[in-house]
Amino acid sequence: MTKTVLVSGASGFIGSHVATRLVEEGYRVRAMTRRPAEYHGAGEPVAADVSDPGSLAAVFAGVDVAYYLIHSLGSDDFEQRDADAARAFAEAAAAAGVERIIYLGGLGANDGTLSAHLRSRREVEKILRAGPVPVTVLRAAVVIGHGGISWEMTRQLAHRLPAMVTPRWVRTRTQPIALPDAVRYLTGVLEPAEARGRTYEIGGPEVLRYIDMLQRVAEIRGHRLPNLTVPLLTPRLSSAWLKFVTDVDSATARNLVDSMTTEVVVRDDAITRLVPGTPIGYDDAVRLALADRERAARSDRARAPR
Repeated sequence: MTKTVLVSGASGFIGSHVATRLVEEGYRVRAMTRRPAEYHGAGEPVAADVSDPGSLAAVFAGVDVAYYLIHSLGSDDFEQRDADAARAFAEAAAAAGVERIIYLGGLGANDGTLSAHLRSRREVEKILRAGPVPVTVLRAAVVIGHGGISWEMTRQLAHRLPAMVTPRWVRTRTQPIALPDAVRYLTGVLEPAEARGRTYEIGGPEVLRYIDMLQRVAEIRGHRLPNLTVPLLTPRLSSAWLKFVTDVDSATARNLVDSMTTEVVVRDDAITRLVPGTPIGYDDAVRLALADRERAARSDRARAPR
C-alpha cells in the first residue's frame, strides 16, 4: 500500500524538495505548513505549527512516516524553541502510531566543542529518540542549493567582495553536500528496514575549508577572491560583518558563525551503501545552485506586473 508521509517544514529549503521528490515517487504527501493558503508546492497542504502542540493531532492521523525538517536558527532562544518543538512533534507522532520519524541534523563530533547550533541539533535527536517511534537521523554540513541560508551567505560573500579579511574559522574543514544528494539520501532511507533507529552521516565527495568554498565560487563566477586571515576577528565581530555584507539577519549570522569553528566532516560512509549513487562534486553543486537561482529570477521577472 502507498505510504502517507508527513513533511514538516514543507515550505522550507530542504522540505520543499523532499516533498517534491516523494510525490514524484508516488507517496501520499502531507505538506505541513503554518500558512497552507500560501503553499504552492508538492503534496497536500495541511495546517499545523510545532509551537502549538494542539494543532498536530489532526495532521498526524493516518501518517506512516514523518519528516522533521524544522529549526529556529533565526531566533535568539532557538535552543529552547527547538527542544519544545521536537518534544511536541515526537509526542504527536507517538500518539498517532507513526512507524518512523526521519530527521536531518548536523555533523560534528560530540566531544564538548559543538557550537550552540550543533548542540541544539543533537539535543533534538535525543528528544525525538526518547519517544517510542523509531528515528532515522541524517547528519549533514552545508547543503549547497538555491534557497539555503548557508549557501546564500557563501554566494553573496564570493559575489560582493573584491577581497576578504577573515577570521581563523575560514580554515575550518567541512564537507558540503549538493542539495540533490541530500534529498536523495533523505528519501532513500524511507523504505529500508535497516534504516530504522540508525544515524547516518552524509556529505559530498570533497572535504574543504570555508575559504576554499568561497574562492571556488568566485572562480566559477569568473574572478579571484584574495584573502587575509586576521586571528583576532572574533565570531561576534564576524557575524556583525556578515550582516553588513550579506542579507542574512543578525541572529542567524551569529549562530552560523559560531558553528563554523567546529570541524564537520563525514567519519562513517555507511549511507553510500544503503543509498548508492555518485555524489555531486562541489563545483558542479555550485553551478546547479547558481542555475536554479537564475531560473527563479527569470520566473519572478515573468510574473512581475508590467
